Amino acid sequence: MTRTRRLRRALVLGAVLALLAPLGVSSATADDDQVLPPPPSLNRYGAVEQRASAYLCTGYVACEKAGYSHAGYRAVSNKMYWRMYSGHNCTNYAAYRMVKSGMPNTRPWTGGGNATEWGRKMAGITDATPVVGSIAWWRANAPGTGSSGHVAYVEQVVSATEIVISEDSWGGDFHWRRIRKADGRWPSGFVHFNDKVLTNTVAPVVTGTPKVGVPLTATVGTWKPAGVYTFQWFAGATPIAGATASRFVPTAAQFGTRVSVRVSARRSGYASTTVARSTAADVAIGDLQVPDPPVVSGVTEVDQVLTATRGSWAPNPSATTVQWYAGSTPIAGATGWTLRLGQAQIDQRISAIVTGRAVGYRQRAVPARTAGPVLAGTLAFTRPFGLTGVPRVGSTLTAAPGAVDPVDARVSYRWLRNGVAVPGAIGSSYVLKPADIGSQIRLLVRLDRASYRSASQQIATPSRVVTKPVLRIRAAGGSRKALVVVRVVAPGATPRGLATIRVGGRKVVGRVVDGRLRVVITDVPAGLRKVRVRYAGKGFVLPAAGLQRVRVRR
Repeated sequence: MTRTRRLRRALVLGAVLALLAPLGVSSATADDDQVLPPPPSLNRYGAVEQRASAYLCTGYVACEKAGYSHAGYRAVSNKMYWRMYSGHNCTNYAAYRMVKSGMPNTRPWTGGGNATEWGRKMAGITDATPVVGSIAWWRANAPGTGSSGHVAYVEQVVSATEIVISEDSWGGDFHWRRIRKADGRWPSGFVHFNDKVLTNTVAPVVTGTPKVGVPLTATVGTWKPAGVYTFQWFAGATPIAGATASRFVPTAAQFGTRVSVRVSARRSGYASTTVARSTAADVAIGDLQVPDPPVVSGVTEVDQVLTATRGSWAPNPSATTVQWYAGSTPIAGATGWTLRLGQAQIDQRISAIVTGRAVGYRQRAVPARTAGPVLAGTLAFTRPFGLTGVPRVGSTLTAAPGAVDPVDARVSYRWLRNGVAVPGAIGSSYVLKPADIGSQIRLLVRLDRASYRSASQQIATPSRVVTKPVLRIRAAGGSRKALVVVRVVAPGATPRGLATIRVGGRKVVGRVVDGRLRVVITDVPAGLRKVRVRYAGKGFVLPAAGLQRVRVRR
């Protein structure tokens, strides 16, 4: 087939697909186990499937008479939901159940709607946990399915390894069936679009005074639907051992903490739900006194060490902790009694907050402030650093030293690719790699010295990194014609673009695709001819030229 005929066929096929796509007939919207009904020998709902699951009923009428609902799908099955094919169709039935549960009749993802797409397109809400109201999903060619997968609605969760589903199928019928994991047809996952959950409509209430020895009582509140309820009492964020009834009496162990209760509701087949309620105040009967508050000592200069004291407390707390602050912001990890001042603390006022805790007393936090902001000397580049080298793969970029003040400042280097540090590239030179093609390379020069504020300078290459290709030319002569095959090889890139080939006064311009160009040049005078090839380059691949010879016959 000539190139012209192939192009004409591709254009006609594209036009046909473009006309069919709005009607939902393309592969992007073919939305069930099969795009066309499978032949009887491939029907996956026959005897083979029945060995791996128990059919509870078959058909809308028979299932309804047996007490297994189709949720109204029989009357509306001629309608398309989520742009799936109507009628007997697993995806249209599953989409209908989601719309009936309150979701809009708009497919929540783009692209094809075949059953195998559901778990892939909605991977963020797909897991291995069955829940009533979720969609059981089988990927393509999973055991018991075909090349388009399968979806069904989870009606009941008997256990983590046994479920009951309702389903419809392309070219088949409506069913309810029981599936056990041990039988080898377990779903590939469960898509949680709009699961059935237990809803707390009236919150639990805690009554009683939060004092040691005084009972607190919690109600379960109101839930829809009703479930089985459990309680867990907490002191702060810590569960209280054994406190799992609706009534709880605080002890001395809860002094100074906020007591709360978490009411959990569960029901077979539903995700469990927990609601928390706390008392109005901490359980406390005393306050810690601090006759001598904590203090901070030391020089407030970068690289110096500050020390915080514990202070004196009455009564003596069972524990005291410290947290250092820069301004009003806690310093991450700074929870020791000493703090070495770093670059991040320059110009900041430093404080320490000491917290005391004791059984039967509210915890108390006492601040200890320093006298002023953190000071630092100034480092300067008196002559900027430079950068030498060509931004081309395989070339070496090298830092050109500048001058700094003070002269004993420590100089360090870090190479950046599009603003991100290149792993391991910390020397004064850097060899450009294929991964750098098209990137802006910068050199970050940093100055450090004790008691000084760090300083830095960035130097960028004049252009983005390019790659130099090599032409590999192979030519074969025929009767007044020449076959020329050109390979354009460039480190780290797959060259594309135009190339010009000249043979015996004849010129052909061709397009390099994936680094390759093949042309036949006709009407070439006989004899030994030069084959000149010039690749124009494209993007970050530079131009290149090459020469070969070919003998052309008469």
